[in-house]
Amino acid sequence: MTVDAFQLYGTRLVDPPPVRLRAGKLEADLANGNLRTIRYDGTEVLRAISYLFRDRDWGTYSPEITALRIEQNDDRFEVAYLARCEGPDDTRLVIDVRITGSTDRLDFEAEAITETGFETNRCGFCILHPIVGVAGSPATVEHVDGQTVATWFPDVIEPWQPFKDMRANTHAVMPDVQAECRMEGDTFEMEDQRNWSDASYKTYVRPLALPWPYQIAANQPVRQKTSLIVKDARDATRHPPAAASGGAIKLELGARTGTMPDIGVIITPEEADASLSAKSVLMEIAPQELLFHFDPGVGHGVEALRRFVAIATVHRGRSTLEIALPCRSSPSSEAAEIARQMQRAEFKPDAIMISPSVDRQSTPPGSTWPECPPLNEVYTAARAAFPGIRIGGGMLSYFTELNRKRVPDGQLDFVSHCTNPIVHAADDLSVMQTLEALPFITRSVRTIYGDKPYRIGPSTIPMRQNPYGSRTMDNPSGARIPMANRDPRHNGRFGEAFALGYAIRVLGADLECLTLSALSGPFGLIAGPGEPTEPGGRRPLFNTIRTLSALAGASWQECVSSSPSEVLSFVARDTAGATLHVVNLTGEERRVDCSTCRSARENSGRDLLLAPFATAALPLE
Repeated sequence: MTVDAFQLYGTRLVDPPPVRLRAGKLEADLANGNLRTIRYDGTEVLRAISYLFRDRDWGTYSPEITALRIEQNDDRFEVAYLARCEGPDDTRLVIDVRITGSTDRLDFEAEAITETGFETNRCGFCILHPIVGVAGSPATVEHVDGQTVATWFPDVIEPWQPFKDMRANTHAVMPDVQAECRMEGDTFEMEDQRNWSDASYKTYVRPLALPWPYQIAANQPVRQKTSLIVKDARDATRHPPAAASGGAIKLELGARTGTMPDIGVIITPEEADASLSAKSVLMEIAPQELLFHFDPGVGHGVEALRRFVAIATVHRGRSTLEIALPCRSSPSSEAAEIARQMQRAEFKPDAIMISPSVDRQSTPPGSTWPECPPLNEVYTAARAAFPGIRIGGGMLSYFTELNRKRVPDGQLDFVSHCTNPIVHAADDLSVMQTLEALPFITRSVRTIYGDKPYRIGPSTIPMRQNPYGSRTMDNPSGARIPMANRDPRHNGRFGEAFALGYAIRVLGADLECLTLSALSGPFGLIAGPGEPTEPGGRRPLFNTIRTLSALAGASWQECVSSSPSEVLSFVARDTAGATLHVVNLTGEERRVDCSTCRSARENSGRDLLLAPFATAALPLE
């Protein structure tokens, strides 16, 4: 089945397929000079080994690869290339790379040199361990001083680095198969990338306690090496090579049940007029919640609130005012001034979500926490300024910041945070894999805050604000780049599938509200001027948000997928009956066996064939 690339991805720019490298039971995919999905005997050992360059805003450079050479036979492969990177002020960096693989060993060596000097926040290896089947499992860490420690990969998400001063890390791939990952050339440490919704633990070069950005000195080579050594103690006669997977993906009803969350849509002052013009679309979606963003620090005031009133008037549901409190003076005086402006605008939201503006910026390990009033003082001020209104707190940024600065929830009626899937990587596979991390995030929030009412969002593929640098990245060409304020896949079926997959992955969190889009603009359900979609046209994401909004309050039952990285599903039950909702998270057709989820009227006795990134809703008997 051939589908136009723009329909799938919102762009006709398509990443070239990876090159599959094989040496006996060891396999890896070579993509853009880095290794992805490193497997032994069919099991993923490492998610990636990459040599990365970060700018002073933690943006990722895309180097030019030249002189690429690939050689392989049955039991060995070798890759060599040069990567050239241009920084600001005509600075340049060249990396000489060699990758070799055998049946039980993989070596990735790199030498970086610059004739001009080169500023960077990080230049070197990042090694990603997967999380599914690894979280909470034993690990052995060798430190740079030679000490070896028996430990575990974190289960609940660690706010700070679980392992520091690393030289090697060993874990079990499967019974009687161990994988050692060894790093040379610098001191490495690991962070729990689930904080950012990445589906990995990341071991990276240069400890965060050291200053950044830093300079790579001119004409001084920087050499690093990462090695993966597999030790297979199985009896080869009793454990033949794993058979290739195939056939239909099976869905089976699970035991977990719950209630579908309310659905929110975010409205900013900048998009208020466009959102009001699209009121017919808003009424058709009928979300339960409008989340109005308000930031006095950038000039939002009475006029913004009056625009919110006009939109709230045509909205039949509830509204929340999301306040980024400047905290340039006392929280009580600033909250009281916002309350006066609300009174002048006659704006009466049902809830307030309040957080200091400075808390939108990340405070990484080793950094000095910025000045900020105590959060209890902020919440006390909100209670006084907005009497009789539900008060929420948490972070206007991501779970990372909430995990590192855990808000006192005693005065709060709900907690909230966002996520973003393109903080570290923006290729299609990495973005869709972030869905794997969501259950770990929600379980970690529940571990911290118990049964406190819990909201998530706005969480979109494009990044609305960068906690890790001074700006989000402009993306005029519609490329796949990390930290971009526009992402092409938001215009395609990829975005539709991602949003439904997101909703399925967080069902077990018992969310009060889930916000996955705006109405208009780069995060919206309809396209604006200057975008590749017809202005006012509905993005495919519209279908998911309308479906989820209609299901709010219905009961759900989990549906277990035999391949959750490819297909996710759940059953919703309301007064109209039971419906099986299924989504294909891949860019290829997938056959799905729904037979054990009772008989689907339109699918009884045969498999469901799902198109790339397609969703389906099947009535059940």
